[in-house]
Amino acid sequence: MSSVLIIIFGLIGMAFGWFVYSRFIATHVFKLDPEFVTPAHQFNDGADFHPTNRLVLWGHHFTSVAGAAPIVGPAIAVYWGWVPAVLWVVFGTIFFAGLHDMGALWASNRHHGKSMGALAESVIGKRTRMLFMVVVFLVLLMVNSVFGVVIANAFITTPEAVFPAWAAIVVALIIGQLVHRGIGKLITISCVGVVVLYISIYAGSYLPIALPANILGLPPEASWILLLFAYAAVASLLPVWMLLQPRDFINGMQLFVGLLLLYGAVMFSLPDISAPAFNHQVALDTPSIIPLLFVTIACGAVSGFHGIVASGTSSKQLDKEPDARFVGYLGAVGEGALALITIVTVSGVALATTTQEWHETYSHFGEGGTKAFILGGANLIQSGWGVPREISETLLATMVILFAGTTMDSGVRLQRYIIEEWGHIYDIQWMKKDIIATLLAVGSCLLIAFGAGDSSGSGGMIIWPLFGSTNQLLAAMTLLIISVMLLKLGRPVIYTLIPMVFVLTMAFLSAIVIFFEFIEKGDHLLAAIDLVVLITTIFVILESISTVRTHLANRRS
Repeated sequence: MSSVLIIIFGLIGMAFGWFVYSRFIATHVFKLDPEFVTPAHQFNDGADFHPTNRLVLWGHHFTSVAGAAPIVGPAIAVYWGWVPAVLWVVFGTIFFAGLHDMGALWASNRHHGKSMGALAESVIGKRTRMLFMVVVFLVLLMVNSVFGVVIANAFITTPEAVFPAWAAIVVALIIGQLVHRGIGKLITISCVGVVVLYISIYAGSYLPIALPANILGLPPEASWILLLFAYAAVASLLPVWMLLQPRDFINGMQLFVGLLLLYGAVMFSLPDISAPAFNHQVALDTPSIIPLLFVTIACGAVSGFHGIVASGTSSKQLDKEPDARFVGYLGAVGEGALALITIVTVSGVALATTTQEWHETYSHFGEGGTKAFILGGANLIQSGWGVPREISETLLATMVILFAGTTMDSGVRLQRYIIEEWGHIYDIQWMKKDIIATLLAVGSCLLIAFGAGDSSGSGGMIIWPLFGSTNQLLAAMTLLIISVMLLKLGRPVIYTLIPMVFVLTMAFLSAIVIFFEFIEKGDHLLAAIDLVVLITTIFVILESISTVRTHLANRRS
């Protein structure tokens, strides 16, 4: 089958989602009001709360939520076959992810820019707040700890990407200053920044940078992780206009160029699909496609982490409430487009010329990931555009690193917000201070990274198996909060309730499956954490049901 047909199907579906479905939801369900005074204007402090051009904010939101997940998840899930992966990405983007992200932005915007954890108290009750915030903190801890490892490993395996990855930070700082001081137009300056970024990618192909094998007794992986978290700590304390916004915006633009290169390469080379539509030759230890498909592909279909970003940083920068549709829903469409091209890349002849060769590459579940994407994508760009394979690999590796880096930047900032919120909730003065909260956030990640006695700093990978189900349970709880809000406002609730029930069911079943796997393997710590998340979810649901019943009873009386 030609991969072009998959591309056409996916893009037409996502276009329907943006032009038709999202407009209906924004107008008739969320009723986005251009006259509503957003928290960015109400609490403008020039640091965290800052009214932002919707294009810039889209870049921040998109690159913060994307990370490496819309590449890794689809590139692994295609093991079950490309058809179920494509269907979940396309329909998940249209009816789940866009709705979830736009809804989280709207809900936070209507509650003074509160995070989903703090928002749970306003919508459901005090007891829910702490339960919700624990799950949010766990998800952030997993994301930050693991993405540090992902970036460090990418620096080691692709040293050509080190120079452009760090050069992007310098470029972003310069752009931030120019825009803030009103020197030049945003689009013009950003386009120049992207050109400089691509020049650095070309230069990086000939300037590989590698750390020494031993720095103060630490291997290169550990040294990179320490450097990355030191950078993330500083970045999380800077005003959003200085680094976060310009870096995310140029990353969004360079991803747009990357998508054009990949999609254009498909149109020019017309590659066939070598992977099976449904894989009937799976290994004996392969997990069941239901429910695991729906937690393996999270970002690119629907992801609870998006709700954290939407309510944690993006809602504090929303200039006008209708921008929530552009930033939230279109951000989800962009991520869905990345997930779709990832599926085509790792399923086509760019990676494996025959079905048998594809089976050799994907011999077991869990294989593939970013390595398959970079290899297949580089071959695809070379065949479609004639770009040398070495430069194509550097380009794609840099794209993955920059995405993971922006997610890590926002993740540490969001961890700081949660710690500061705990300080306000329990009136603990020292927890309210930015620097101390940041040190606690970074310290918790490093404790996970090095606390398991792993000198490479890769300890965060230990809790990663919990991410899929925990992240999707968080997405279901976010949709639950949005549904309760809509019910209290007397608005249609079915559009959020149906996705919530579906995601909750699949994520809950996945968490149960994973729990018994942990027990069988003797991973009692992971089993205990999984059980805590399951119990927390049950309590949030029960509290929500109680709130709804009380509301309905009061309305009848």
